[in-house]
Amino acid sequence: MEINPELLDKICRNMIETILLCLPHATKGTIYRIGPPPELRAVRVASGKRVSSNSHLEWGLPERSDYNYPGKSWDQYCDKPGGILEAMGWCVERQKSWTSDKPDENIRSVRKQLSGEREDFHHMEPVLIPKAHLYSPHLPKPKYPKNFHGQEIWQDSNYEVGAVIKIHFLDHTIKRGDRSTKIIKKLSRSLGTELFSLYLREAALKAQKDLEEERFRMCNELAHELRNTLTKWSFLYSAINHEISFLREQWENLLSDNYPDVTFKKHILDKLKSELEDITKHLDHDDREIGKELFKFQDEFSNLALLPQQGKMWVRNKLRPKWFEVFSRASLSVEKQTRILALLQELENSLFLGQDPKLIKDLKTIPEDLKNKWVKIAYSSFPSSGDHFLDEIEEFLDHPYLNIPHKHQSRKIMRALKTLVHIIPEVEYKANKALKDIGKGTNGSSIIFSGLHP
Repeated sequence: MEINPELLDKICRNMIETILLCLPHATKGTIYRIGPPPELRAVRVASGKRVSSNSHLEWGLPERSDYNYPGKSWDQYCDKPGGILEAMGWCVERQKSWTSDKPDENIRSVRKQLSGEREDFHHMEPVLIPKAHLYSPHLPKPKYPKNFHGQEIWQDSNYEVGAVIKIHFLDHTIKRGDRSTKIIKKLSRSLGTELFSLYLREAALKAQKDLEEERFRMCNELAHELRNTLTKWSFLYSAINHEISFLREQWENLLSDNYPDVTFKKHILDKLKSELEDITKHLDHDDREIGKELFKFQDEFSNLALLPQQGKMWVRNKLRPKWFEVFSRASLSVEKQTRILALLQELENSLFLGQDPKLIKDLKTIPEDLKNKWVKIAYSSFPSSGDHFLDEIEEFLDHPYLNIPHKHQSRKIMRALKTLVHIIPEVEYKANKALKDIGKGTNGSSIIFSGLHP
């Protein structure tokens, strides 16, 4: 299967990250691409390991490895009489997994066979792709390599091996056939589906290149229109929600100005910043990097105008873990830790002040109808609120008593975005219809184009 290397690297990283998130006792993941027959070249594509107890992953291939590019061909890793037995050979030839749950007895440990050293606990899972998905029944069957018995492999199988997943574990946390291995096997099927999808994508692109000149020109022009439409479609929602977040920010600024005795998000972040500045003065040079990261996260959060639930998750997933890391590096009193934790909880609570019924009711500096519309719009998102929501925003921005920075510019932007929302479905329909009408390849085969929906 010919697959774009960048796309392949991306889906392999996503798969490794998914597995490590599902299995907290897994420490590292690597995915090897198995090339087309008969060479079946195994090449390491992506490798990621968990950094300490953090959910953050460190990516990168080891500087020296037999499976780094150009990798190893079938003849180099398959079973041979008197040769080194590799788990890779087992997974590829037999299309079965290999679990090293007793490293001292692992007969396929290359390190153990060469130097007598044991390897770690790990599991290797082949990624199987149905042959029927890869080859037309009207075309000759592919030539597969032979094992050391002289028999062509995979003759009795309906699958090919497209990749091999290797997951490393903490000692004594994995057994053959346990829940972890079953999860990896299930996720390997998902990876197989993604690999096949990428293969189809590459095959479709190759088929396009083989069309006649005029047909190719027409398809190319329509594909260009398709890409432009997709670009507009993909940025459209985020652009609209960005404008909504600006309105949300202005609403919360208005509340903050009118209620100086209420502690809003910015004030709490200032207090946390002050606490962090005091702590970092007493940290070692290496530990100060953690403090710098936390400063960066807090500054970034200060400039975001997220929906309350999104902001709450931001605090819990980014700020709290970093603060706990600071706690582990610094000698803080229980009183100081308690004060910081209270500030973090207060920060979460402050994210909902913009929807506080009492604050809204007592605000008398703007008309009641403007106030109610502002709250409704500021704490909604598009497109979940429906197309009519854009009309409400436009009407809101036209309100004579609305006083916000760049009001005229926001009104022009929203009108332009609203126009795009209405014209893109029509462009989508016409482009899809045209592609369907001319998307016939040679020999009666069809080129299948994906829809315009993001």
